[in-house]
Amino acid sequence: MTGAPFNILWLQSGGCGGCTMSLLCADAPDLMTTLKSAGIHILWHPTLSEETGAEAIALFDEVLSGAVPLHALCIEGALLRGPNGTGRFHVLAGTETPTIDWVRRLAGVAEHVVAVGSCAAYGGVTAAGVNPADACGLAYDGRQPGGALGGAFRSRSGLPVVNVAGCPTHPNWVTETLMLLAAGLLGPGDLDSYGRPRFYADHLVHHGCPRNEYYEYKASAEKLSDLGCMMEHLGCLGTQAHADCNTRLWNGEGSCTRGGYACINCTAPEFEEPGHAFLQTPKIGGIPVGLPTDMPKAWFIALSSLAKAATPERLRRNAVSDHEVIPPAVRDIKRR
Repeated sequence: MTGAPFNILWLQSGGCGGCTMSLLCADAPDLMTTLKSAGIHILWHPTLSEETGAEAIALFDEVLSGAVPLHALCIEGALLRGPNGTGRFHVLAGTETPTIDWVRRLAGVAEHVVAVGSCAAYGGVTAAGVNPADACGLAYDGRQPGGALGGAFRSRSGLPVVNVAGCPTHPNWVTETLMLLAAGLLGPGDLDSYGRPRFYADHLVHHGCPRNEYYEYKASAEKLSDLGCMMEHLGCLGTQAHADCNTRLWNGEGSCTRGGYACINCTAPEFEEPGHAFLQTPKIGGIPVGLPTDMPKAWFIALSSLAKAATPERLRRNAVSDHEVIPPAVRDIKRR
């Protein structure tokens, strides 16, 4: 790449650092090679940068003064407004200034603002329960616009906060978002209604799930070790969750459902507060409350009844086993 670099500054607030840990697993190519190939330069990252203390603060001041251009401010972790709106539950080390205030100042000079992970986007796990820290996202407080910057916030580019939601995010969601921003190829129409990049949010976790044959026949797992579909009994939200986890695999081969665990819809606001146990499917009259996206209830009931009646014995037995009991029949294809 030639020309001026696309500068990013990364701050971590209230969270576990899991999105950075996921990002470091980027491969084919690795993280640094990917960023360098796109002309992306990390001004500072709390894990990846050498500068600490006064050196880092001096860099922040240069960014605020305009001496160093800031193309993307990346925030990982929820913003902490407490106690009583002061933000002093999280003061940036080496300063007397709450991190939320640093974020607001830096967001004011950034060309783009990127929320990395569901905590930074909507509050996430950090905002769960009684939320004593008054944690929120950058431009959302749960499902409601607002957050640390306000729902009407627009960066210098005119874009709202770009919410690369996930818990954690897939490394490619982050790198591809930054690459699109660096190339000027991400506009308002490329974000969905919750500000998520549509290149991954226009997909469903259901797409590519290896349990789809069981789903089609409503051959359901009854416990976590079973091979069947986890929607009916084990709380799987893959038919409603917006992400491409089963077509863009993690570390080249994995996903939650491929690992035997139900999708908990971690790219959605307030996923952390489902109102029931994650591995439980709420039902009314035996019908799951959360139906597949775009599926009318009457159709689901009718199709489920037909599917269960037509379930092959192979799927019926394999669904409640931890290994394949009956393999698919071998049939010669007739030549025409």
